[in-house]
Amino acid sequence: MFCARKPVKYAMVTQLSAFHSVNRLCSLLNISTRGYWAWRGRAPCARKQQDDLLITRMITLHQDSRGTYGIKRLQSDLKDELRFHGKTRLSRLMKLAGLKATNQPRYKMTTNSRHDYPIAPNLLARDFNPFSINIAWVSDITYIKTLEGWLYLATVLDLYSRKIIGWSLSARLKTPLIIDALNMAVKQRQAGKKVIIHSDRGSQYASHSYQTELGKHGLICSMSGKGCCYDNAVMESFYHTLKTELMRGKVFITRAEAINAIFDYIEVFYNRRRKHSTLGYLSPVDYESAA
Repeated sequence: MFCARKPVKYAMVTQLSAFHSVNRLCSLLNISTRGYWAWRGRAPCARKQQDDLLITRMITLHQDSRGTYGIKRLQSDLKDELRFHGKTRLSRLMKLAGLKATNQPRYKMTTNSRHDYPIAPNLLARDFNPFSINIAWVSDITYIKTLEGWLYLATVLDLYSRKIIGWSLSARLKTPLIIDALNMAVKQRQAGKKVIIHSDRGSQYASHSYQTELGKHGLICSMSGKGCCYDNAVMESFYHTLKTELMRGKVFITRAEAINAIFDYIEVFYNRRRKHSTLGYLSPVDYESAA
């Protein structure tokens, strides 16, 4: 907001002047009160007034998305409010307001596929769009850096809605981590048997204890081809999204701080509020409700 152009700042002062003094707001936004009152004295055209209102709303929506939404998701939010505006106009106003979506390079997976356990066939075969819930789930592990040391996150995602249905965190990269995430998914979904659950061929997923757990619940194991991250692309995409939107420029001091932040991201924001282009710009929870 502080890098926005003056007309945007003037509009914000007008919006907030009912709660704070104009002098204080101008000082915080590094603009002159004289310039603000001169701007207020002009008679803006109808389109300019609409632009100012749009910018104010876009700033609010961008903040609500935790700084993660780009032009497509902002356009979807505004469409939900029955405000139909072209992408070109919104892109211009987004630039004028100094709004940018977060972005950063993709992260590597962490599991070790060098082991002597049996490998399951790739039953999923990159069919990432099942017609209903509880047909195909995917799972993987990633790492979270804290000043106390590494924290490992295992998740289970339902491909139908992209909803995270199971997750677990641990300071140790061991098989119980993925079993905890699996059991959370099973308990939450109450799914019948014959659900495919796909993962890479890492030692944790190929282990006897994990495979026994799958058999106990009647789940069908599927594994990616050797060294082929694209076979589990949706799960990789989720981790990229999480690390981009939650962790960019942030260092967690403790593991407890990271755990709280990840809980909030998954359960409060990602599953319930974050819009997905794959789901027609609905959140996973809304997409399942609309089915």
